[in-house]
Amino acid sequence: MAEHQHGTMDTAVQEKVYTGFLTFITRSCIALIVFALFLAVFAT
Repeated sequence: MAEHQHGTMDTAVQEKVYTGFLTFITRSCIALIVFALFLAVFAT
């Protein structure tokens, strides 16, 4: 087994995926809130 040196892993890909995930979740929550407001205003 190869020896692991602490702090040498390249985390650029993980950071990009995490940022994309947070962006997706934020936009999804905003869209759901807008949709709920739309239903509250126009649905009878």
